[in-house]
Amino acid sequence: MRLVIVESPTKAKTIKQFLGKDYIVESSFGHVRDLPQREIAIDTSNKFEPKYIIIPKARKTVNLLKEKALKSQEIILATDEDREGEAIAWHLAEALGLNKLKSKNEKLKIERIVFHEITKSAIEESLKNPRNIDLNLVDSQQARRILDRLVGYKLSPLLWKKVARGLSAGRVQSIAVRLIVERQKEIDEFKPEEYWTITATLLNEKEFDASLIKINKKTIGKLDIKTKTEAEKIAEDLKNLEYKISKIEKKETKRNPFPPFTTSTLQQEASRKLRFSAKQTMFIAQQLYEGITVGDGNRESTGLITYMRTDSLNLANQAINNIGNLITEIFGKEYLPLKTNVYKTKSRGAQEAHEAIRPTFPEKTPEQLKEHLNKNQWALYNLIWQRTIACQMKPAVFDSTTIDIETNKSPLKNIYLFRANGNTLKFPGFLRVWPIKKEDVLLPELKEEEILKLIKTSPLQHFTQPPAPYTEATLVKALEENGIGRPSTYAPILETIQKRGYVAKRIKYLYPTDIGVVVNKLLVEHFPKIVDIGFTAKMEDDLDAVADGKKKWVPVVEKFYKPFEETLKEKYQTLIKKEIIEEKSNEVCEKCDSPMVIKTGRFGKFLACSDYPKCKTTKALEQPLGVKCPECEKARLDSPEARQGEIIERKTRKGKTFYSCNQWPKCKFALWYKPTGEKCPKCDALLVETRGKNIKCSNKNCDYTKD
Repeated sequence: MRLVIVESPTKAKTIKQFLGKDYIVESSFGHVRDLPQREIAIDTSNKFEPKYIIIPKARKTVNLLKEKALKSQEIILATDEDREGEAIAWHLAEALGLNKLKSKNEKLKIERIVFHEITKSAIEESLKNPRNIDLNLVDSQQARRILDRLVGYKLSPLLWKKVARGLSAGRVQSIAVRLIVERQKEIDEFKPEEYWTITATLLNEKEFDASLIKINKKTIGKLDIKTKTEAEKIAEDLKNLEYKISKIEKKETKRNPFPPFTTSTLQQEASRKLRFSAKQTMFIAQQLYEGITVGDGNRESTGLITYMRTDSLNLANQAINNIGNLITEIFGKEYLPLKTNVYKTKSRGAQEAHEAIRPTFPEKTPEQLKEHLNKNQWALYNLIWQRTIACQMKPAVFDSTTIDIETNKSPLKNIYLFRANGNTLKFPGFLRVWPIKKEDVLLPELKEEEILKLIKTSPLQHFTQPPAPYTEATLVKALEENGIGRPSTYAPILETIQKRGYVAKRIKYLYPTDIGVVVNKLLVEHFPKIVDIGFTAKMEDDLDAVADGKKKWVPVVEKFYKPFEETLKEKYQTLIKKEIIEEKSNEVCEKCDSPMVIKTGRFGKFLACSDYPKCKTTKALEQPLGVKCPECEKARLDSPEARQGEIIERKTRKGKTFYSCNQWPKCKFALWYKPTGEKCPKCDALLVETRGKNIKCSNKNCDYTKD
């Protein structure tokens, strides 16, 4: 009997179909060993020796696998191909005592196989090419686990003592929180600058618009026209001038297809197009990878996509051939490039030996699978299929036209240059599969030296915009660009920082909570290496070097831990809790007349008596915005005081900010967005400021927005 062990029951069910009667396929149901939860379990004085235990819920599974291993002549560990999968294989070998079994039975074969897709051909090929467990990969995963355990179990108690009970710290997660905190600081401190642009509407046979780009051959910078007065002065000077075409330039431009998906780009695109969270994307991708029942007759199960934790842009040669044949069949030979499109990754430490995410069988079109997949599975498969087919197609080709229009000398002795741009799609190429919003801008037939008629000039007011808050997708992109984390860690990082209450997700944007800001400030000031992007990226490089066999894991951990431990001991003595979590206020305690202070707790800021613990008075921190409540203004409430209701900033129990009337519960008016105090010119409701600093109407039935 040959025993094959995988980590997932779905994966086991799929693989079982591809193997003969001599094989038994069992699942470990994930990790079977780990560090215990109730102790640090790392011997820092003995080369960081970890103390692993069999996870309580895995004991029954381990006993069952031991029984089957005793009866087997061959044991094949077939867990995932990444570091986590390699570590699971190693822990299985240790938990099942496979080395002892081998010493008692020399004929017993213990092998490790890996595959990038769960298909019959891939499984058969991997069985022909077994290998040993890669201990370098195991060491790399173990080093990461130990580093994270040391930071979490050593730093968290300091946070309990100096900030608030129940907090925890993470090595890589803290970088993510820092990025979000610093982005929010940029947004809060941003001061919009006014600027103006000028458009001329011109006519020959048809009207078209052109933008002012130069005055007296000097290019106009974005912020050069700063006020309405300046813009109107130019607009006035533009009247009654001659507008002559000085140059027409026509050229062919190309737009190349995007590369195939990696873990991070799949998460980004699924967020943008499907509104999936990173966790949701990976959960659905796992289902597609492990096997969905498709086909008629015996309705066999097969993996529909390749392994979804990867940072490689490579595609297997056979896959490229299959994709090319499909492109020719569906779209025609003219859509297939003469040379294969090859993509180079820019990702730091990418594993080039792996493959990008692609359909295992490109010929299984999304339409063919629609009845076999649920709505979300189909949407993600469709996204992967489209991206994969598109990446091997020809570029899209556009005919682009640029027209320069120059005036004669104006009354103010200025010569103005306007520019109009147009484009038309000449050949769709990959856009047949991967549509991109780029509308044709058609210009009339024009000739150089032609004189045009001015219909009007339009000065337009604009304001510079702050950077947008991070979404899950843009945060993953930022982490990857900075070399923080690896494909298997992006989704857990995002889940952890939100679960810990350091970051809140509103609509699609990520915002730091009050406690997140306080913890980040403490780490930046007192544990700078923990939240230093360069240092953490270097640590990722070191872990990659361990995986490649170029470094040993113990010195890597030791180099980090020794200075960390020294800093930790010092901060226990020098940090003062009051200085970290308290601010002065103008409030006085209503019970003892002592000054009240603003404290930051796990769920945000609140007012507390400074004479604590003698006086335990606390109250919600109300921050008036100077905006009258529209409901109270209608005077439908009984008391005269209630008619003077004002909007205040408040927090939910989970730390989410909202804005409501201070006369609650008599008045239940509330908003999620911050009111500006202005009224909507269309419906008279309050205008609010969105997270990206845009202004819109708070009435959901009104579409008014303010430029």
